[in-house]
Amino acid sequence: MKQTNIALSLLEETFSIHRLALDASLPEAVSECDFYSLSKTAEEISLVCPENIAVTSEKSNPDWKCLKVAGPLDFKLTGILSGITDVLAGEKISIFAISTFDTDYILIKREYLTTAVSALERAGYQFN
Repeated sequence: MKQTNIALSLLEETFSIHRLALDASLPEAVSECDFYSLSKTAEEISLVCPENIAVTSEKSNPDWKCLKVAGPLDFKLTGILSGITDVLAGEKISIFAISTFDTDYILIKREYLTTAVSALERAGYQFN
């Protein structure tokens, strides 16, 4: 499926994904970042932030690059994230997805970034 009207951009930072203790507090530096994501459930707290920020976490996974879908996206749109992840799955590239009110973000391990960008461009995605 060709996606010629979807634009993506690459965020400059390299990120880490952390699993925090349920009683953890966020480092002050996190709130000063241009991009971070915090999710909380009854079982866990997950934090995505630039890897240069010191975070005390139960588990962490560094070296993620982040692609941003140009937004804002209308809530009536369907298949945006699915189209991107289908292309990446075809290359056997795992992702960590984050959705916000306006758009979607797809984190990819740094070692697979070149392959991911090439595959997405071949599928018709444009990079800004």
